[in-house]
This record gives sequence, C-alpha cells and structure tokens, in this order.
Amino acid sequence: MRIDLHTHSTASDGTGAPARVVAEAAAAGLDVVALTDHDTTAGWAEATEAAHEHGIALVRGTEVSARAHGISIHLLSYLQDPTHPALTVELDRTRDARLSRARAIVDLLSVDVPITWDDVLAHSRDAVVVGRPHIADALVALGIVPDRDTAFLHLLSAAGPYHVPHYAPDGPDAVRAIRVAGGVPVFAHPGADARGRIVPDRVFDRLAAAGLGGLEVDHRDHSPAQRERLTAIADRLGLFVTGSSDYHGTGKANRLGENVTTPEVLAAIEEQGATEVVRP
Repeated sequence: MRIDLHTHSTASDGTGAPARVVAEAAAAGLDVVALTDHDTTAGWAEATEAAHEHGIALVRGTEVSARAHGISIHLLSYLQDPTHPALTVELDRTRDARLSRARAIVDLLSVDVPITWDDVLAHSRDAVVVGRPHIADALVALGIVPDRDTAFLHLLSAAGPYHVPHYAPDGPDAVRAIRVAGGVPVFAHPGADARGRIVPDRVFDRLAAAGLGGLEVDHRDHSPAQRERLTAIADRLGLFVTGSSDYHGTGKANRLGENVTTPEVLAAIEEQGATEVVRP
C-alpha cells in the first residue's frame, strides 16, 4: 500500500485544484493521499468527491502554521473536526495575518522591483490562503526570477530585507488545539535546515508533552543525517514517523509518492482522529 500524507492544492499554495491533486495521486499509483493545505480545509469537499470518482482513499488534513523557539514551524493536522472552534479560530487568525503579511511584502518589494498586488492576485486564483508562494509565482511571471525556489532563496528569504513576520500560535498551543478538535498532529519537515533555522531538540519534548503524535521524517528536504536524528527523537518520545512528498504540483520539484507512510502508521492516525479516512 502506497500512502502519501502531505499534498497541497490551489486552496493554498499548490498549482492544481483539489480534484486534480487527487486524480494525479491515483494516476501516480497511490492507494491513499492526504490533502493538507495551509491553514484551511477549503479543499476537502472537492477532494472527497474526486476520491470517490478515482477510487483512492483520502485523508483530510491541514498544515497548521505555528511558531516555536522563535522559529516558524508547520504541524500537519489529520482527520480533525473541521468545524471545531479550538482550531478554526486559530486558522482564521493565521490566514488573516498571512494576507496582511503578503501585502506588506509586496509593498516592500515594489520599491525595488516592478511588482504590484494585482500581479500576486492574478496567481492566487482560488486560494483561500494568499502567501509568499503566490508572490514567488508573480515574480517568475514578471521575469524577475526564474522559479519559485530562486525567489525563496533571495527576494523572499526569511533573512532578507523584504521579510515580514506574521502571527502564528505557539507550537504547543497549536498541538493542543489540534487535539481538542480531534486531529492528529504531526511535525512537518522538522529537519529541513536548508530552508532556514530549525528547532533544537528540547522543542520536540515540549510538543510531545502537549500531545504531538508523530514526526514527518522521510521528506526530500531531510538529509540522511537529519532522518537518523529525527528517527532517534521519535523513538525516544514514543512518536510515530511518516513519509510524504509535500507535493505542490508544478510549484515545486516534489513528486507524488516519492516518500511514503506505512499502513500501520495510517491505522494509528485513523484510530486517534475524529473523522474517518474517505475510502472508495
């Protein structure tokens, strides 16, 4: 069984609609796929219909923005109640903050490069969450950078002059909110040090104490050394490990199914979640 538990659609920063992501997952030979758009569940209904159409199981989830030790982190929430206020209030607040941040970044960029907010909106399409990836797409379309990765390495770098922070809940608080909403929290790409600073080991202890369920260990942004480190942390804290593609369509080089999760871990997630896996 091939299980990929981390993908994105046009509901956030992917390039394919939710139905297309599910169809592509089925075509790639996956048995199970999770839709985990940033800070929204807006793609769930469309993805559910597509899962039935294409005969693939669907895990409905969200990638929740958070912050720990002064560092931006992401927590994958699986199978939560999408209407529970413990989580929806935080997601609403974060989406609003991300939108304000995106506009502020464009204002800063426009002083030095020819970009407008309308340019960004032209690339956000149906996105509920407008953010830096859409700014990157606008920069690519304008010929300012060749691709998204270059935009994030330079103009959109967290260490660069155009960086603007945004609100996100404290990591343990986000973990607790996910659990109260019936979700299963997994720390997404926690060792992706090429993206910027990563949290020290003691943060994992704090997240685990709050109810963290697992670590996304097998991810293309993790070196062999990081995978070994994270596996040891998971073993020490009694957390399960997942593997995922973090697929964004044409927005990133990540390919569906390039890392996968075991059926045993999926069963553990389903046992803990408030909602069921959608099965054909």
